Amino acid sequence: MSMSRRRLLGAGGGLALTGALASACGSNTGRDGDDHAGQPVIEQWYHQYGEPGTEQAVKRYADAFEKASVRVQWRPGAYDQQTAAALLTTSGPDVFEVNGPTLDQIQGGQVVDLTELLAEAKDDFNPAVLAPKTYQGKIWAIPQVIDTQLLYYRKSMLKNAGLEPPSTLDALIDAAKELTTGDVKGLFLGNDGGPGVLGGTPLNAAGLTLITEDGKVGFDDPAAARTLGKLRQLYTEKSLLLGAPSDWSDPAAFTQGLTAMQWSGLWALPQVKKALGDDFGVLPFPQDGAHGAPAVPVGAYGAAVSARSRHKSVAKAYVKWLWVQRTDYQEDFALRYGFHIPARISLATKAAKLRQGAAGEAVRYATDNGHAEPLLWTSASRTAYQDALSRIIKGGANPESELRSVVRKTEAELRRVQKKS
Repeated sequence: MSMSRRRLLGAGGGLALTGALASACGSNTGRDGDDHAGQPVIEQWYHQYGEPGTEQAVKRYADAFEKASVRVQWRPGAYDQQTAAALLTTSGPDVFEVNGPTLDQIQGGQVVDLTELLAEAKDDFNPAVLAPKTYQGKIWAIPQVIDTQLLYYRKSMLKNAGLEPPSTLDALIDAAKELTTGDVKGLFLGNDGGPGVLGGTPLNAAGLTLITEDGKVGFDDPAAARTLGKLRQLYTEKSLLLGAPSDWSDPAAFTQGLTAMQWSGLWALPQVKKALGDDFGVLPFPQDGAHGAPAVPVGAYGAAVSARSRHKSVAKAYVKWLWVQRTDYQEDFALRYGFHIPARISLATKAAKLRQGAAGEAVRYATDNGHAEPLLWTSASRTAYQDALSRIIKGGANPESELRSVVRKTEAELRRVQKKS
């Protein structure tokens, strides 16, 4: 199956960027030379998107750039592993999209500082997705497009049960129980009950963060255990749909009436609207506790420049041209091939497809309540947290003791990565 932008937000929003050099190395790309017209040749890599027409679109954009001959490579398979390996060689891309870059790639000098490209436009980029691409005050990738997750609910089912759309986690738990009948479950958080997709979102809804702005653990707080314990309640009360024919990223369980509420992605909205008309609404993950706030996870691939590129200046010029200046291409990329939010706030708020109804609400949630995984949230910390979340929700493990272990692991990881600074 081809890859889609939605994978950004699977498994808690993170992707491990590891792999053997053999997965990416190959023949010389010829990028060091010029084309027959004497223009520099730069290579641009994309992962293989699942949305039809995306490959043709990005090649059309590249053909319109006048300062270089841009050769687009469409990369199927384990793209992040391929890219991570290629950055260590001379045969990798000049410009590439990345879910990151990772802290190791930045600290290792594998990517180019792009701060100057946003000298005049930085404030127009969604700060939630720009933050993980910023390190020590410098910007290392330009966000391309935003994906987010939402809680879909059937208006008619809630109305018939005499329920309002849940605005707190307690209300969500009560509604899921009330809406569960013999044929319908109240809520679908994925076939595993939620650990694989929720990630740090419940902590954000409790008013906490994974990593604080000053680089410390952000969930060493009793509120974290309280909130995660409530997710266990959903599981034990059998309010969750488990074992659906397709998982959370596909809205089929929701549109087919197997569940009254489903956590899924913005990309599912056109399918939901086609199937249900106006009989649905969207919500952020509801807040928990007096210090909590609604929360939605956001993620964005970014355009980066390899430090090994022989044409860094023209590669940077191309990235600025495409992802800063050409707002028409940015809107086209976000909304004609799948359904996503432009990374530019001005584009997101004025795009016709995103101005009304559930789509407009989704843009507002992503802007006002969006949380991206912090750059300092490493794959080791993420794995420790995900495993603990699974044990809490599915196994009934004690949230306090599980979180203490994750805090220790995360503190060790923060010491490790901050030593390299």
